[in-house]
Amino acid sequence: MVWCSAGFCVALFMLLAAHHSGAQPPRVIEVVAGHDSRYKIAGQKKAVITVHAGEPIALRITAIKAMEQNRSGAVHSFSLLRAKDKSPVPGWDFELKPDTQEFALTAPAEPGEYIVVCTVICSLDHEEMQMRFVVLP
Repeated sequence: MVWCSAGFCVALFMLLAAHHSGAQPPRVIEVVAGHDSRYKIAGQKKAVITVHAGEPIALRITAIKAMEQNRSGAVHSFSLLRAKDKSPVPGWDFELKPDTQEFALTAPAEPGEYIVVCTVICSLDHEEMQMRFVVLP
């Protein structure tokens, strides 16, 4: 019998798949969606995620409850929009429940500026919950 938490199983699967294919494992990017309605990345004063077009990544997001949560129990979200027209990027809209969740993704193929926004009304400062996401060629 094998036991593992969801996040550990995803990470183990990605590591084994990368080893089997000879490819590098996805880069893990750790983000905190904080109780103060801010995205944070350790070591950065103003959180920015920078990736290469088509790069495989693993987003490990720890969500901490702010003042509110929606009916499904989500306390924040992580939604990626194109900066130029605010259009959503398909497959990049995640509701975040309290605790740590991991998402295996491929960076957008189109280089440019993107914005991460929270779509859960999490507090009075909800409108300020944004972060830059840069896709390099």
